[in-house]
Amino acid sequence: MTLLRAVCLLGLAWLTGCTALPTIVPDLARRSGPALQLEGARGPLSAARSKAVLESLRNKGQDTGIFERHLALEEEITGSPLTTGNQVTLLQDGPATYQAMYAAIQGARDHINMETYILDDDEVGQRFAQALIDKQAAGVQVNLIRDSAGTLTTPAAFFTRLADAGVNVLEFNPVNPLAARREWLLNQRDHRKLLIVDGETAFLGGINISSVYSGGSFQPGSHRRPGGALAWRDTDLRIQGPVVADFQRLFLGAWASQKGAPLASRNYFPALAPVGRQVVRAIGSSPEEPFSQIYATLLSAIGSAETSVNITNAYFAPDPQLLAALEAAARRGVQVNLILPGQTDSWLVFHAGRGYYAQLLRAGVRIHERRGAILHSKTALVDGVWATVGSTNLDWRSFLHNHELNAVVLGAEFGAQVQAMFAKDLAESDAITLEVWEQRGLHLRLKEAFARAWEYWL
Repeated sequence: MTLLRAVCLLGLAWLTGCTALPTIVPDLARRSGPALQLEGARGPLSAARSKAVLESLRNKGQDTGIFERHLALEEEITGSPLTTGNQVTLLQDGPATYQAMYAAIQGARDHINMETYILDDDEVGQRFAQALIDKQAAGVQVNLIRDSAGTLTTPAAFFTRLADAGVNVLEFNPVNPLAARREWLLNQRDHRKLLIVDGETAFLGGINISSVYSGGSFQPGSHRRPGGALAWRDTDLRIQGPVVADFQRLFLGAWASQKGAPLASRNYFPALAPVGRQVVRAIGSSPEEPFSQIYATLLSAIGSAETSVNITNAYFAPDPQLLAALEAAARRGVQVNLILPGQTDSWLVFHAGRGYYAQLLRAGVRIHERRGAILHSKTALVDGVWATVGSTNLDWRSFLHNHELNAVVLGAEFGAQVQAMFAKDLAESDAITLEVWEQRGLHLRLKEAFARAWEYWL
């Protein structure tokens, strides 16, 4: 988040006042209602088939009650189904993610739907813009949602060029009140990062379209990019299979809610055959709903944890309920590990989060700070079998004001990949101990106190 964008959001927040997070108390009791049903490529699976899939996931994982105590609650919270038959590929850092996204765009035959918070007018942004223009010229319909605040520093000419080429460009909640197509909701931002190609392949996660992601964060000697800037550490997913239709519905819903121009007729919902073994749930959250579905889902997952909770997150300014959930899990013997930034592009959020370190460390939560890179990932892994990757930060803005997007992937196979990624980040991180932390200087404590006063608006 650049300084200009941060100042803009703070100013908008003052204009729009405060909203409170609802109290969410996950009901972890075993339920005696109907058995959880899964979706397949041709609709709902039979009760017997759903049970067999869940048994397979359970048997390959650890001895945990997360499936019995959590999954039905999660579906009740989100209203979206668990979908079988998907292939999920974990993408780490900008180079790998951009390469996969660019290849998918090059192969598009029918349409491209793209939703992003930041789209910079730099080398990476220009490369994507040209690829979209080329596909539009080839008869592939391109529809683009870009957040107004997130693209505040991108010249208008950048988007005019896209629009003149035939790309459908929609500005999400314009900062300029004269451009508003509905009520002026300045503090509600579209923080989602989503690319859907031909209704068959979806990309989502934390990566914006910007040259700050040009460097990898793991390779020796690549921590600093040309000019001395730190590389950015981020995580995305490439998903193929029946669940892509759920992400497509979320994109089209966002377009409709913003009163975008009618979309050209295309095959937005092609028949999607099973292509893999992953069970996935698409979760979109919006401030227009009673509560953030991703927030409630994460609370219930942490509350259901029996062995481990491993969280990596870029912006950590937790509310009391999330703090309580993390502390309670640690106190009941769950190993709770947090990987948080050691360097950041938003020092207010950075110091606001650090203000909770002592409280969490006393409860037994293990805290690590990622060094040598700007951490921008938003991932969580519970009991090795429940994983989520997406755009959601652990702060008030994501839970209350932003439109966010996450995928939940179930099963030990994908969980092992996320665990291996977590271990790599852990090896690049410094452990924070309570003894050392309590000896930090007065200047750090003052920064934490100042930042805590602003955390709601960050």
